[in-house]
Amino acid sequence: MPLKFELCPGRMIGGNHPCFIIAEIGQNHQGDLDTAKKMIRMAKDCGADCAKFQKSELEHKFNRRALERPYTSKHSWGKTYGEHKRHLEFSHEQYKELQKYAAEVGIFFTASGMDEMAVEFLHELDVPFFKVGSGDTNNFPYLEKTAQKGRPMVVSSGMQSMETMRRVYQTVKKHNQNFCILQCTSAYPLEAEDVNLRVITEYQKEFPDIPIGYSGHESGISITVAAVALGAKVVERHVTLDKSWKGSDHAASLEPGELAELVKAIRTVERALGSGVKHMLPCEVPCHDKLGKSVVAKSAISKGTELTLDLLTVKVAEPKGVAPEDIFQLVGKKVLVDIGEDESVTEDAVESYGKKAKV
Repeated sequence: MPLKFELCPGRMIGGNHPCFIIAEIGQNHQGDLDTAKKMIRMAKDCGADCAKFQKSELEHKFNRRALERPYTSKHSWGKTYGEHKRHLEFSHEQYKELQKYAAEVGIFFTASGMDEMAVEFLHELDVPFFKVGSGDTNNFPYLEKTAQKGRPMVVSSGMQSMETMRRVYQTVKKHNQNFCILQCTSAYPLEAEDVNLRVITEYQKEFPDIPIGYSGHESGISITVAAVALGAKVVERHVTLDKSWKGSDHAASLEPGELAELVKAIRTVERALGSGVKHMLPCEVPCHDKLGKSVVAKSAISKGTELTLDLLTVKVAEPKGVAPEDIFQLVGKKVLVDIGEDESVTEDAVESYGKKAKV
């Protein structure tokens, strides 16, 4: 069984525990605190387990030239990339307010720490787990420092190779047993042919002692549902209140109706996965009673006759007789009573075949 651990207080992941669903608000709040709160409430109302943001300390994530470069995209909130990012970045006090609001609403709250100083702040904020975005997955000094803090971790794997992910696993595992890895392709929006869901099963083989999950940027919900069917124990999807809003992430995000449908579909799939044990279920008994077949006499069989296959056939019969899968066990046994043509061959009618004989 995959490792099970407590990702958030009272909420286990892995094994047979329900898939943990992260609503990635990211920076789709447009830099507006009230909008961010509405999105937290929306995530809760739709059934997600966690509302997640992205926290950066911009001077630690970007160098000066990156912040000063002109940013003329239709999605821009400023003349430079730095102005754009500052518009979307909440202060420490605003994060505390959002965390408090999430607690009031009743949903877990965390953020991706997009640089080491952001991780330090989130650690002080006492988030339940750290999310490592794909851009930092191969940032091994960052990974080590984050893992050493001892909080559970969810690590995305966009833009990485399997060789790098093996290093990631070894690096985190050395300091922290409680983490999971998400299959992810970093494209927005993501085309189906680039999703590569089979990596989930490869991760399950490579890292059998940790839960594996999926972070998706595709349109719609079907691929994420398929990831759960493949065994994803954590899923993350970007969410928005309106896909037409300014911002490059909105097009790859789920609106409230889609998020609610995703949660519902995931919970349905989890119920459908079952135990893996194959046996006749109680719900199948009415169908078996109506249409289940039995062994019947192909022609009249006199008492004392030794049974051969050419004396027997299989039909839906009343009363129920010997089950078809046992027909070969009847060969060579004598019948204890006369059996008419087309009549059921019951267990009690065959020598050494009744319930007492079987026992």
